[in-house]
Amino acid sequence: MSDFLIRPLTTDDPEWVSQFISRRWGTKRVIAHGTIYYPHKLPGFVALEDNQAIGLLTYQLDQSSCEIVTLDSTRPDQGIGTALINAVLEAARRSGCERVWLITTNDNLNALRFYQKRGFELVAVHRHAVDEARRIKPEIPLVGANGIPVRDEIELELPLNE
Repeated sequence: MSDFLIRPLTTDDPEWVSQFISRRWGTKRVIAHGTIYYPHKLPGFVALEDNQAIGLLTYQLDQSSCEIVTLDSTRPDQGIGTALINAVLEAARRSGCERVWLITTNDNLNALRFYQKRGFELVAVHRHAVDEARRIKPEIPLVGANGIPVRDEIELELPLNE
């Protein structure tokens, strides 16, 4: 396992965050549950190794909940994603949030595995939500990881008050 540092995003970070998201997601914007997000405008945490970004998490606080908007690690299975999750959980608790939640798509088996192993629970399937999102962002592929058609949004959450 490599040594890396987790730090909050700062006002100096939006440009590289925009580039990082564009490289990883193919676009600067993210659509979830009908909402358009620009991750470079959101709070978040970066994982750094030798001053290079190796992971990024962005989130949105909304009343009593914290939504994870993006989570990326350039080096899977090295604890980077888990460290970023732990940082956002701590921030959410400090902000008085009752839950941390996120949306992923039905084809993203790696994300479903990752989050459930960290205590997140499936709470909703929004059938055909991705079909609606394609009206806003037509570049969303029809077929995703593992040859699975991309159709549905899966909502996961981790309650913080239990």
